[in-house]
Amino acid sequence: MGRNKYSQSEINQISKLLKLKCTGTRFQQKQVRHTLRVDFEFNISDFNVQGKAFGEEDLQECIKRGAIRILDDATIASMKEKRERDKQKDAAKAQQEAIESGEQTDWKEAMKEWEDWERENKG
Repeated sequence: MGRNKYSQSEINQISKLLKLKCTGTRFQQKQVRHTLRVDFEFNISDFNVQGKAFGEEDLQECIKRGAIRILDDATIASMKEKRERDKQKDAAKAQQEAIESGEQTDWKEAMKEWEDWERENKG
């Protein structure tokens, strides 16, 4: 699930991308969907009827019915920052759990041990 809150400038960009998607080749459509997902965390499947094309008019309808909310730029920026902090925290937690379970090596610790060993054996 992606976001459902965007700034007006993001909605304008998403709208342009949806126009491009509807007129583009299959490859261009795929690129547009990728850009929507990665750059805007906008997943068409969160808002459309399966099997039906999703275009600019559908985007406007989602806004009208409240499925997509438009907030000010500062609020959106704050939400993005928090989301990024949460992602980093979750990634660090997952890495620590993998190290503790033995699924992953703590490369920082291994590098420190290697450097200590090299110092001891050079003299």
